[in-house]
Amino acid sequence: MEPATFVLFGATGDLAKRKIYPALFQLFVDQKLPPSFSLIGLGRRGLSHESFQANVEQSLITFSRSEVKDADVMKKFLRAFRYHVLDIDRKEDYTKLLRLVEERENELNITPNRMFYLSVGPEFFETIAANIHESGLDSANGWKRLVIEKPFGHDLSSARQLNTKLNQAFNETEIYRIDHYLGKPMVQQIGHLLHSALSEQEYRTRKIASVQITANEVLGVEERAGYYDHAGAIRDMFQNHMLQLLMMLTIELPNRSSVEEVGKLKRNVMKALKPLNKTDVTHHIIRGQYGAGEIQGEQVVGYTDEPGIELGSHNDTFIAARLQINDPFWKDTPIYIRTGKRLKEKATRIVIEFNSEGPLKDLLIIEIGPNERIFFQRSQSGMENSDVEIPIRSQHSFMKEVVKDAYEILIHDALIGDKTYFAHWDEVELSWEWVQPILDAYRENLLPLHIYPAGTYGPSESDKLLEIDGFHWWFDAKNVSINDATKGESFEAQKAELIEL
Repeated sequence: MEPATFVLFGATGDLAKRKIYPALFQLFVDQKLPPSFSLIGLGRRGLSHESFQANVEQSLITFSRSEVKDADVMKKFLRAFRYHVLDIDRKEDYTKLLRLVEERENELNITPNRMFYLSVGPEFFETIAANIHESGLDSANGWKRLVIEKPFGHDLSSARQLNTKLNQAFNETEIYRIDHYLGKPMVQQIGHLLHSALSEQEYRTRKIASVQITANEVLGVEERAGYYDHAGAIRDMFQNHMLQLLMMLTIELPNRSSVEEVGKLKRNVMKALKPLNKTDVTHHIIRGQYGAGEIQGEQVVGYTDEPGIELGSHNDTFIAARLQINDPFWKDTPIYIRTGKRLKEKATRIVIEFNSEGPLKDLLIIEIGPNERIFFQRSQSGMENSDVEIPIRSQHSFMKEVVKDAYEILIHDALIGDKTYFAHWDEVELSWEWVQPILDAYRENLLPLHIYPAGTYGPSESDKLLEIDGFHWWFDAKNVSINDATKGESFEAQKAELIEL
C-alpha cells in the first residue's frame, strides 16, 4: 500500500470519534494501513497536537471494537496524528494547511498522496473542494482522493449542481461517495448469496411472489434535529441506503467484479425501475411521522416535541414504497421498501416470499442488522409456533467470518483506490430522478402525513399498501389498537420457537 496523508475535515465531530478513528485503529492493528501514514485533523476549535491525540485515544477506548490494551501500539498509532485549526471559508487557512502537509511529507519522506475526508455537513462540500483546488493542496505529484458522506444533494437539481462543482476540483475517479451500507459484508455479497440460495433444492424452479426490504430504527432524531428536519426519512435513508440495498439485491455480481461491471449492473436496475409521477405517488408511497408513544417500556415524545424540531413540522420520519423493476427476472414481482424512526424494533432485513398455495409460506430471510445471516423459513399463516428454519449451505463460510465494521472496509478501499463499493455519480443521479416526483408531491402536500405512535411499526396505511396486493409485512408484532390489527408474532419471538432441521 502506498504511503498517504489523510486530511480529515471535521476531526472533532461525532462521526470521527465513533467511526473513523476506531476504523483507522483497527486497520493499524491489522497492519492494513500504509507503513508511512500521516493524519492531519482539522477543526475550528484550538487544540494542541497532544490534546488532539488524547481525544483520539479516548474515542478509541470508548468505541473501538478491539480492546485497547497495548500502550506501545496506541502510542505508535497516535504518533501519526497532527491537528490544525481551519475555518472552512478562510482561504488563507488552506495555504497554512498546505505548508503543514508538505512539512509532514518531507519529515516522513513520503510521496504526496493525499486523501481528503469530508466528515462535515454537505453544505460545506463545494466550498472545501474549491479551496483545496485553489490553494494547491491537490496539485502534488501523487494521487488525490475526495471522500464525502451522504446526502449527496437534497434533490435532483442540487445533486447535479454539487457534482458539477466537485468536478471542477476532482474528476469522478477521484471522488469516493461513502454509503456505509455498501461497506457491510452481507450487503456486498447479497446478490450472490440470493442466487446461490435460489439454486438449492426445490427453490430452483420456484417463482418469487414479493420482496420486502425493511430498515427500522428505535432511536428518534437524537442530536441530528437541525439536519434531519430538512432531510427526513426519504433523504436520510430512502434515496441512498434503501435504493442501494435494492440495487445490490437485484444484481448478481460475477466473481472479481470490476468497478465498471458493478456500476453498470446497478445503473441497469435504476433505469429499469418503473418511474412515478407526482399525481400517482399516493398509490405507491406512504409518508409518516412519529407521535408520542412507548419505546422499550419508556414514554417518548412525538417528533414535533423533540428539541430543535419546529412546532408543526411536516417532515417525514417514515416512508413505505411499492416499486417494480421492469426486467425479465423481476418484472412481475412487487418490491416493498420501508424505513423509519421510533419504531418497535431495530432491524434491517430482506424477506423474499415465494409463490405458494394455501397457508404454508416459504420465505428466504436475509438479516443485515443487528445480526448477519441468511436462511429459509417455512411459516404457516395464522398458526403459532409453526416456523421451521432451514439452514442454507452457502452461508456457512460467510457466517464464520468476523464481521468487520463498514468504515474499516470502505476507508481501506479508499486508501488503495478501490471504488467498487462506493456510490458512483450515475447511480446517485438516477436515484434522485426516481425520488424527485415524491419530493414534489411532498412539497405540494399531495401526500398525507400519517402520524403513528412511537413504538409501533409505522402508520397502519403502510399495511394497506401490501394488503391491496394480497401481502402483509412479515414479522411485525402488532399491538391491538383501533388502527393496528394483530398480524403475527414478533421476529425475535418467532426465532426463539424455530425448529432446527
